[in-house]
Amino acid sequence: MANTKSAKKAIRKIAAKTAVNRDRRSRMRSFVRKVEEAIASGNKSEAEAALRAAQPEIMRAAQKGVIHKNTASRKVSRFAQRVKALA
Repeated sequence: MANTKSAKKAIRKIAAKTAVNRDRRSRMRSFVRKVEEAIASGNKSEAEAALRAAQPEIMRAAQKGVIHKNTASRKVSRFAQRVKALA
């Protein structure tokens, strides 16, 4: 257990940052799920709209350090590929 003033503050800061990151990750996953559902339904226009909404969320998560930038790029790329194949 933390027993110095600075260590106690560090714990508070970590808890706050963890909460923010959890919210960001959850928000990103919600957008990703919407894209997955749109692709599964086979509706191309709906899937394209979902991807357009999800892409900035995924990239923002990468920019904020929630996920790695290459992971974000890979996700967006694979979604774009799958949406394009819906034709």
